[in-house]
Amino acid sequence: MDPYPGIPRLTASAYPHIFEWFFVLGMEVMAQSDERWACRIKKYLIQILGLLEELNQYREPSPVDQVLEYIHTNYSRKITLEDLSETAHLNRVTLNKQFQERCGSTAMGYLLSYRLKVASELLTHTDMNLNDIARATGFEYDTYFIKQFTSKKGISPTTYRNNSRKFSNVQ
Repeated sequence: MDPYPGIPRLTASAYPHIFEWFFVLGMEVMAQSDERWACRIKKYLIQILGLLEELNQYREPSPVDQVLEYIHTNYSRKITLEDLSETAHLNRVTLNKQFQERCGSTAMGYLLSYRLKVASELLTHTDMNLNDIARATGFEYDTYFIKQFTSKKGISPTTYRNNSRKFSNVQ
């Protein structure tokens, strides 16, 4: 499972450079030898970020990356496993195997989790009613949305909304 989807994986040639730059960065922070130490730290961070950007630019998106982008862009629409398989140019079994390895769930399981994550944000930060939230997150019926939300989160959407708002007001 890739714990940080969307972040480029380090190549064998890039890892030693990043390791070295972080080591030097740590030494600079510990030493704080003169007034220019902050400038040197910024220089190393810029080098690290530049290398990561370069890795990301030349990386060929994997079928899982393509499906993740499709889900994140189209979650509010009706999506079938066939849609995701076509996006990845893989059959269902291969797609789900690769998805399971990378994300820890099937493609449709990830879609459901992502929709519920967006719904949680909408419950906390908007006054949208449950029917509108269900539609906005790709659920055809609010009853199915409520059933899935309660099953996966362990509490109803209304209780979640009330609790999350109390918690966010405390902070």
